[in-house]
Amino acid sequence: MTHLYADVDTEQVDDLERVRQLHRVRRGSATGLAWEYVDVGDGPSILFLHGMAGGYDIWFQQLLALSNRRRVLAVTYPPIGSLEELTSQLIELLDSLEVETTSLVGSSLGGYIAQYLVAQYPDRVERAVFANTFPPNDQLVREHSGRLRLAKLAPARVVMKQLRKNVDDAIVPAAGGSALVRAYLLEQAAGRMSKSQFVARFACVLDSFEPPVPGNIPVMLVETANDPLVPADLRQMLIETYPEAALVSLDDTGHFPYLNAPELYNALLEEFLG
Repeated sequence: MTHLYADVDTEQVDDLERVRQLHRVRRGSATGLAWEYVDVGDGPSILFLHGMAGGYDIWFQQLLALSNRRRVLAVTYPPIGSLEELTSQLIELLDSLEVETTSLVGSSLGGYIAQYLVAQYPDRVERAVFANTFPPNDQLVREHSGRLRLAKLAPARVVMKQLRKNVDDAIVPAAGGSALVRAYLLEQAAGRMSKSQFVARFACVLDSFEPPVPGNIPVMLVETANDPLVPADLRQMLIETYPEAALVSLDDTGHFPYLNAPELYNALLEEFLG
C-alpha cells in the first residue's frame, strides 16, 4: 500500500487506515461468503453502496464526516452475481445489526443496487441517492455481455491489467489527476478485489429488474458532466426514469466525486439527508 499512496496527502492516507481498522466481517447464512463492513456512529442510519471497483472503505471520507451525528454503514460485496441474492444477504446483514430502515447512498453499481432495494424493499428505505449510475436498461446488456463472458474466461492478471489501463487512461484524467483515486483503484487491481468479485459485480450491472416507483421515498440523483464510465444517454435515461427526483449535476469531477471532491459531496449529502 505504501508505494501506491506515496503521492496521496498523508492525512487522507491516515483517515483511510482509521476506517480500515473499524472493519468487521459477517458470513451470510445462505452462502457462507464474507461480508466486510463498517458500522459506526449513532442516530439515523445511512448505508453506503460502492461500485464495481471498490469496497466499504472507498467511502472513508463520508464515513468520518457523518459519523458524529449519524449511524453510518458501508459494505464490501462478496462474489454474488445476482441482485436478488446480493440484496437478500444485504438485508440479512441489516437485520443482524438491527437496522430496520436506512437511507441509501449508492454510486455506479451501488446506485443500481440502491434502485433495486427501493424496488424490492421499499419499507426498509427512508431516502435514496442514486449517483453516477444508470437505470434498468437493455443497452448495457447489448454492449457488454460479450465482455462479461471474456472476463469470466480470462486469467485474473488480464482482467486486472485492463482495469489498471482504464484507471490511467480514463478515470484518473476525469478526476483531475487525483492521486487518491489512482492509488485506491490500483490497490483494488493489485489484489484487494478478487477477479471473482469483479466478475460477479459485472454480472449485477447486467442484471435486470423493473425500475421502482419511489412514491414517498425522497430520491436524489447525482450526475457528472465528464463521467467516463456512464455515457450521457444513460445519464439522461436515469433522469427520465425518476422525473420527481432532485437532480444535482456536477462539473468536472469524474466518476468518483466522493473521493476527489469530498467536501462538495459531503455537503450534498448533508443537505439531502438532513
